[in-house]
Amino acid sequence: MTKRKQTPTPDEELNALEAHLAGTLKPVAPPKDIIQRLRDKVHVPAREEIVLRLRDWRSLFFIFGGVMSGMLVIITVARALFYLSGRRHTG
Repeated sequence: MTKRKQTPTPDEELNALEAHLAGTLKPVAPPKDIIQRLRDKVHVPAREEIVLRLRDWRSLFFIFGGVMSGMLVIITVARALFYLSGRRHTG
């Protein structure tokens, strides 16, 4: 019987590459001032604040209505432009 040379699958190649890189690359810690600036900029509200915002149904209603109105305006303008541009080419 002849032995065939088995080609590695892409998953095996990727695992081998990751293992090689894990041995050669050193972990680098970011500077502490950058981390502090990011923490200051990213503010996650407390659960109670999120619940209060969701319970304010009036503001949610206005936001939903505004988004739907904006979508209708965009669709109407797009349809009007499509209609007008189609008229010019077939004339």
